Amino acid sequence: MNKQSPKYWAIVPAAGTGKRFSADIPKQFHYLNGGLVAQHTLSRLLSIPVIEAIICPCDISSGYWSKVPVIENPRVRLVAGGDQRAHSVLNGLVAIHDQAHKDDWVLVHDMARPCITPASIGKLINEVGNHAVGGILAAPINDTLKLVTPQGDIVSTVNRAEYRAAQTPQMFRYGLLQEAMQSMLDNKKIPTDEASAIEYAGLQAIVIEGRQDNIKITRREDLVIAEAIMKNQEAE
Repeated sequence: MNKQSPKYWAIVPAAGTGKRFSADIPKQFHYLNGGLVAQHTLSRLLSIPVIEAIICPCDISSGYWSKVPVIENPRVRLVAGGDQRAHSVLNGLVAIHDQAHKDDWVLVHDMARPCITPASIGKLINEVGNHAVGGILAAPINDTLKLVTPQGDIVSTVNRAEYRAAQTPQMFRYGLLQEAMQSMLDNKKIPTDEASAIEYAGLQAIVIEGRQDNIKITRREDLVIAEAIMKNQEAE
């Protein structure tokens, strides 16, 4: 009897309010290149046929979701979000507990990264392959990095070749990710991303080089940059 091939699931947490964005409307509901940020992000994930379902932990009661047509797609499911991103991701993992196998793959992506390309998602899936743990998209650092004190004094210049800027999606085995996230939260620690929970569990993931234009919308001015990126991607 052949071993069943793993399935692929996506979790896109969207319960945050984006404090650094400084707006009354959460950043995922701002217009960008003809549609809302959430519409672009979810549409790009939906373009990957192997993804079984996209789980979106969020404020389900928000009226803004009515402006995101893609949520009518049967592969998109809204579930209740948590207090912080890590809690939302865990809620998403719990939501597929009865369907996902421990060796299935889960791709966790930031709703605020609408410029992710389907090619980059495919590259992550293909290059992680049959890895026992998983991997993340990450970009090389182009700027010179300085180690500084809390007061802003420069301590040293670090070797940027040894560092990468973590991106999403981050793709891990379902069972390992759920255990790692739950363990870290049980110990009153908040993972900054899924890879940090995997690291906390003593596991080692791999890095797949991502594109520099897979930016995260964090501040208002990032919308302008993201729009320029999208127009450039359309011209490729």
